[in-house]
Amino acid sequence: MIELDLHNVVPVLQAGGVITYPTEAVWGLGCDPGNAQAVLKLLSLKQRPVEKGMILVAADPAQLEGWVQLDALAAERRQAVLDSWPGANTWIVPAGPRAPRWITGAHTGIAVRVSAHPLVQALCTAWGGPLVSTSANLAGEPPARSREQLDPALLQHLDGLLDGATGGLAQPTRIRVAATGDVLRD
Repeated sequence: MIELDLHNVVPVLQAGGVITYPTEAVWGLGCDPGNAQAVLKLLSLKQRPVEKGMILVAADPAQLEGWVQLDALAAERRQAVLDSWPGANTWIVPAGPRAPRWITGAHTGIAVRVSAHPLVQALCTAWGGPLVSTSANLAGEPPARSREQLDPALLQHLDGLLDGATGGLAQPTRIRVAATGDVLRD
């Protein structure tokens, strides 16, 4: 596996690579959400069914244009979502026309977050759009909270690692339904 930095991560992602990087609370796995082969590779590595859907992370709300339909929300709900970003707030938002089934899974919405984590923001800025972001662990296993906790069996199948520190949150980000504010994961 290759140690990456912000200068050489983009070609790896463009080639359909799956990478690991620190997020707000845990290490994540990421790839190009528009590349079916990359997402299916990530799902296979994680042993996660496509029906569950994926989380997208972005540097700013503009990067989510076309992936989600923020304008489908009532004005006060849309404002609540926008006011929570950047931050450790993941929202289920109606899927937009760019959102393929390998991202939405069996759902009509997509979980999205505009991160305040400096490395995640820099990564999405360098990439120029949102990235898939899911915890770097096999389905059902505890997520890695540090580089040292990354599963060596998983690491050997990744295309790169972007080193850094997590944001220090005790738990993965809260997931809420944008249309109602209902909490799905606290």
